[in-house]
Amino acid sequence: MVDAHNNNPLHQVVIVGGGFGGLYAAKALKKADVSVTLIDKRNFHLFQPLLYQVATGALSPADISSPLRSVLSKSKNTKVRLGEVNDIDPKGQKVMVGDEIIPYDTLIVATGAKHSYFGKDSWEASAPGLKTVEDAIEMRRRIFMAFEAAEKETDAEKRRAWLTFVIVGGGPTGVELAGAIAELANQTLKEDFRNIDTSEARILLLEGMDRILPPFAPELSQAAETSLMQLGVLVQTKTMVTNIENDTVTIKQGDSVRELASKTILWAAGVKANAMGKVLAERTGAECDRAGRVIVEPDLSIKGHSNIFVVGDLANFSHQNAKPLPGVAPVAKQEGEYVATLIQKQLKGETLPQFNYTDHGSLAIIGQNSAVVDLGFIKLQGFFAWLFWLIIHIYFLIEFDNKIVVMIQWAWNYFTRNRGARLITSQKPLIQVGIEDSNYYPSETAKQPLNV
Repeated sequence: MVDAHNNNPLHQVVIVGGGFGGLYAAKALKKADVSVTLIDKRNFHLFQPLLYQVATGALSPADISSPLRSVLSKSKNTKVRLGEVNDIDPKGQKVMVGDEIIPYDTLIVATGAKHSYFGKDSWEASAPGLKTVEDAIEMRRRIFMAFEAAEKETDAEKRRAWLTFVIVGGGPTGVELAGAIAELANQTLKEDFRNIDTSEARILLLEGMDRILPPFAPELSQAAETSLMQLGVLVQTKTMVTNIENDTVTIKQGDSVRELASKTILWAAGVKANAMGKVLAERTGAECDRAGRVIVEPDLSIKGHSNIFVVGDLANFSHQNAKPLPGVAPVAKQEGEYVATLIQKQLKGETLPQFNYTDHGSLAIIGQNSAVVDLGFIKLQGFFAWLFWLIIHIYFLIEFDNKIVVMIQWAWNYFTRNRGARLITSQKPLIQVGIEDSNYYPSETAKQPLNV
């Protein structure tokens, strides 16, 4: 792009990743005298804080997704490229997207994080995490297929395994998943089945620390645990998972080791940096922490490369309170906006103080009318915390139509206790999820399983 007034090439800003960090950086550069290229392998921004509601049938993927081109359509200085960056050349100042080479003057990397199984990657097949739309759809399939399988299972022990849900990790995602599954079993599905009582489902939430929601104030952690127990969730703290295999979770509590039989194991215990962190380390000499996050300077740049910035879950920013900032949406949003402001200041020959994160608080929802909110100066629990959680999440949804759709869907769910997105939409055959009855086949001779 060329400046129409003086025919000089505009400063080229390339943003890799359309999550909170990358998108808010692009939005903040809307009126800047620069040319912006946003690259993402998906054509949409995903509002990850509500992904668990897709996994439990309360919302559909489109309700919490916004097409990047639509969001940035009024940013005339911004182009969106669909593709995946596979390499970076810091000396030549260019990124490689497949066979395409895109030059940059300033690079912002915001590719986020993925699940971490703490070196036990073989567990992933048995215990899916929750980071993408595909993760949510797979988790939704497993949850609702478990009830379907239990409905036709005649063996009591096997039926018990189908109705046992184990969530590993007692952070906000684990707590929200546990509460949502408990509401499904106790309310939404209670009248839908004939051979099982869905309220007999066992939901176990496992946490290695001495309390769930460790970042929250202790009294809010206790309030959350009490609310979960009222929903029928069995909370197990000081519990370490030592193995996941053959529909069995092996746990260690002190010196005691035992096994839990469960057909539905969900992972919410840890994250690690996207593979782009390794690429940056190899190409720039950047240092990474144990989780693969790139250790950044006070202005979020990489040491020795003042025109390469890392924001969001991929960044380890430890210049505030001597510990890394948490991998949450508000951090990524503020970091993206900061870098956008810094770029504009630098182009004018001005400076900006180092990045400083403003923590507006932490929120977690347990179930209908129940949440915990820690704003620092005030702590809320129960109905008013739940109402505050709803308002904040509606406010931060990207597009107006998403806000309206989600508000209507939540209102409908609240009054009817119904979850309209309870769809099993996987291409995996029924036989792979334990339903091996011949009635699911067109004939005895046709052995190709029906897809669901």
